[in-house]
Amino acid sequence: MNTINPKKLLNSKWTAVKPTNKEKHFIVTEVEYDENGTVIVCAIEAVMSKRPFPINWHDLKNDDVWLHGWKQ
Repeated sequence: MNTINPKKLLNSKWTAVKPTNKEKHFIVTEVEYDENGTVIVCAIEAVMSKRPFPINWHDLKNDDVWLHGWKQ
């Protein structure tokens, strides 16, 4: 299980364990917080295609789907 500090999400790098459409490497490009500091919006962007995707940031904790950093 990946450990994630929600305050350090922005610009963090991730690798998809099972890439789709040849999109393997991603970067978190948008994070919005409510007044309590809880993440309400999170978006990742594929590095190669620049396509943004909304994501539940808790999904990044699943190391069967995501690896922290850019891995081969």
